[in-house]
This record gives sequence, structure tokens and C-alpha cells, in this order.
Amino acid sequence: MADTAAYVEVEGLRTWHEVTGQGEPVVLLHGAFGGATSFFAQTPFLVEAGYRVHVPERRGHMRTPDVDGPLTYSVMADDTIAYLEQEVDGPAHLVGWSDGAVVALLVAQRRPELVRRMVLIGQYYNSGGKRPGSTLEEDMSSPDALGFLRDEYARVSPDGGDHFPVVHAKTLQMILTEPEIDLATLREVAVPTLVLQGDRDEVTLEHSQAVTAALPDARLAVLPGTHVLPIESPEVVNPLLVQFLRGGPTPAW
Repeated sequence: MADTAAYVEVEGLRTWHEVTGQGEPVVLLHGAFGGATSFFAQTPFLVEAGYRVHVPERRGHMRTPDVDGPLTYSVMADDTIAYLEQEVDGPAHLVGWSDGAVVALLVAQRRPELVRRMVLIGQYYNSGGKRPGSTLEEDMSSPDALGFLRDEYARVSPDGGDHFPVVHAKTLQMILTEPEIDLATLREVAVPTLVLQGDRDEVTLEHSQAVTAALPDARLAVLPGTHVLPIESPEVVNPLLVQFLRGGPTPAW
């Protein structure tokens, strides 16, 4: 049970967030069509490990209402920066999964003083890193997926189920055209980073290796699993997160 599960006003955006535990802040950033429940397997583990866990839901996702205009990683990064400044006392660890990893990386690029350590899970940062033959966009538009996603959205969204087609179209447009980050720009991101993916993820291993090489202080971990690695294998992912957030393993032997 979250200590706080409520709306806060962040630069005019009515934002749902859940905050649990005490200690150093960790902000969990969900993926497309996700929300706080995406991290049901991580939040209690991190709280037990002594962290204060924040899980904000971004614009157009679950309980946080949509906003007129396109949905982009850039605008969600700006929203997240505003949230960190307002709701988190000092710099936080960021754990981004899928779309949330892009948001985390952009935050670290723009405001590195807000980030202690960063974990990026299962994501490519330009179209060259996308796994060949990926059907993720098609899968998210299948009748079964549309029905499930719409029902979950309608259950909690203040915009109501009738607004889901708008959010779905915005999200697919973003995923089809973004991100396109030049990996050379990552040399400016000095935040200690763990790049984590499944061996059958939506990102190629070669891309994650290139991301790790471009970041000045990064490690790569590849585990058996797919794009939903944190749900498939929390018994492996969770201790790895805590080990990294606590400062290990050492960068060189």
C-alpha cells in the first residue's frame, strides 16, 4: 500500500503519483500505456531495501489526464523534470523501462544534477537500435491488445474510455517516429548508468553495447527475457537494481 496515492498539480498538469517508503528517492518511469502498477514487482522490493519509491504517471497515461497536442518524449521529460523539482527532495535515482528509459535519459541530459544513478531497461534510443522484425506496434494495435489496453485505461482515466483512441493514436505516432537520439550526445551524460535488457528484447544487443560505450560511466547487463523483463524475472532484476543503486559493482577490477 502506497503511503501517498493522490493527485498533485505539477506546472498546471494534474498528475497522479504514488509514493512509498523512506530513504533515498527512486523514481520509477513506466512504459507506453503503463502506470504505477507496471512496477508491482519492484516497488515493495525497493521499499524493503530502504528506498522511498516515487511512481508518477505521465500525461495521457492511466490516471493522469491527456493534454492537447502531440505526445513526445521531450515533453514527457520536461514534465518529469518539473515533478522531480517539486516532489522529490534532492537528486533521485531514475529507473526507466521502455518509453520511461527514453524519458530518464533525456532528463539526465538536460538536468544531470537531478539524477544520482540511472537504470535504463529494454529500450532503443534511435531507430538503428530497434530489433529487426519487431512487431511491437502491430501487437499494440491488435484487437486483443486494443481491448485490454482500452479497458485498463477506462477503468482509471479521468478522460474516460471514449478518449482512449486519441491516446492510442498519439502514442503510436510517437513510437513510430521517435526516439532519434544521436548516441554521440551521450558523452555528456556522466550519471552512473546501468543499461539492462532481455536477450529477446525490442532492442538489439549491439545497440545497447553502443549506448554503454557512449556513456562515460555505464555498465551493461543482459538477462534471459523479453521486453517485459521486470515482470518476467523480478527475482533476478530486483536484486540487480538494488546492487547497482547502492553503488556496485565497482567500475573496474
